[in-house]
Amino acid sequence: MHERAGTPATESDLIDVEALVRAYYERRPDASVPEQRVAFGTSGHRGSSLTTSFNEHHILATTQAIVDYRTAQGITGPLFIGADTHALSAPAQTTALDVLVANRVRVLTDEFDDYVPTPALSHAILKWNNDPARRAEGEADGIVITPSHNPPQDGGFKYNPPHGGPADSDATKWIADRANELIAGGLAEVRQAEPSGVETYDFRGNYVDDLHHIIDFDAIRQSGIRIGADPLGGASAHYWAAIAERYDLDLTVVNGRVDPTWSFMTLDWDGKIRMDPSSPSAMASVLEHAGDYDIVTGNDADADRHGIVTPDGGLMNPNHYLAVAIEYLFAHRPKWGADAAVGKTLVSSSMIDRVAASLGRRLWEVPVGFKWFVPGLLDGSVGFGGEESAGASFLRFDGTVWTTDKDGILLCLLASEIRAVTGESPSELYRKLVERFGDPAYERTDAAASPAQKAALGRLDGDAITASELAGEPITAKLSHAPGNDAAVGGVKVQTADAWFAARPSGTEDVYKIYAESFKGPEHLRAVQAEAQRIVGDALGAAAG
Repeated sequence: MHERAGTPATESDLIDVEALVRAYYERRPDASVPEQRVAFGTSGHRGSSLTTSFNEHHILATTQAIVDYRTAQGITGPLFIGADTHALSAPAQTTALDVLVANRVRVLTDEFDDYVPTPALSHAILKWNNDPARRAEGEADGIVITPSHNPPQDGGFKYNPPHGGPADSDATKWIADRANELIAGGLAEVRQAEPSGVETYDFRGNYVDDLHHIIDFDAIRQSGIRIGADPLGGASAHYWAAIAERYDLDLTVVNGRVDPTWSFMTLDWDGKIRMDPSSPSAMASVLEHAGDYDIVTGNDADADRHGIVTPDGGLMNPNHYLAVAIEYLFAHRPKWGADAAVGKTLVSSSMIDRVAASLGRRLWEVPVGFKWFVPGLLDGSVGFGGEESAGASFLRFDGTVWTTDKDGILLCLLASEIRAVTGESPSELYRKLVERFGDPAYERTDAAASPAQKAALGRLDGDAITASELAGEPITAKLSHAPGNDAAVGGVKVQTADAWFAARPSGTEDVYKIYAESFKGPEHLRAVQAEAQRIVGDALGAAAG
């Protein structure tokens, strides 16, 4: 923990926006340098112009690659495009429009030149594609320009195909490979033209007007609860006021500032400015309002993540809130299918497993990455899909799809519905879950690993683990594929009756991530974490040998 974590940013912490944007246009990536290549992680290509990892040439090439991918897939409808409030997002959108217009792609940008949250873009794609008349004109897809909660100097570029959610690995690999090929070729095959004839779309109006199909606003309004919403300077900045007006809520936007330096933020755990609504350090200023409202919420820069603050519990751990949301939703959405499953990522809390079992619902456990929930949310076979990193979405009242990408605005509104309908805060409801199912201790830590070790861990098979016990308990499962869809997890998960750990290589650092949880308390968790490093180390050593 950095000594200044949770304290206000100072002048020395802020980026030079002019220098950042200048570097976007001036620096030229070298496709032979790994750090300067286009690389899609679990949620798009990210980098900074200052490290020559997110520059004009990256976006020119990536946009042309997306155009080429659309052609190969037979996607002929409009492309929705939106950007968040990061300083590099607006230049990247201008660059992308140059390429899209030159390639005669029908493009729809925001009608009010506003920022576009990730869930609003997903909603727009699905609204188009679920309308038979519009779909007859061709399937729509989209680009959202955001590095999510990353620091102010970063940029991000995400592609959402016609299913509305994050592109799968096959699509992102194709796009990244093609983009790097175009950069290596000096962008000779990239078409550019001055943007003209670009159409507009009311992302905010369409999204806000449709929310009554998924949130019980009557209950919220009649309860009279007081709501505070902090967009954290992100793309939801103008959405919260629109929601308050449209549904006549006692909702106050506690901080409506948009500033590409994020000078109003408190520093995150590592001393960096990071708009993470699940981090107590980053949310320190929001927590000051905990006693002023019945529910206070926060979102990250593209509003795909949520932070929930209650007067009695402070900032909720994302795993805790997901468990509460799941129990509430499956008890208050009678039109959801009887077989609609509870979706969770492999590294989310096992409290969710216990809640799902008590509801008699099937648990659908998938690898890390929201893209895995897309098919189930589309066909209604998954009622709720959530990640431990505070990202989730769920079905409309009638059991049909809402978004296939994470929706932080939605999950924040749900907290108010829960408070209004039950008369209890999500924190109080989580304490009741603890009384029923136990009190899990959960933590993520990092362990050093060389590139070769990380590669070996990503390929590791559960059968390579020879241990039979974990922190004094018999091991019940050794997983290298997710139980829900049998997809490779890119690491391993080891389980016992009361504890588990999962180990995955980092995509950006020479470490591997260890997620661990124990229902036997913090001391047992420490034992699980220590043995996890030993077990993984032994397996990697055996693989190397």
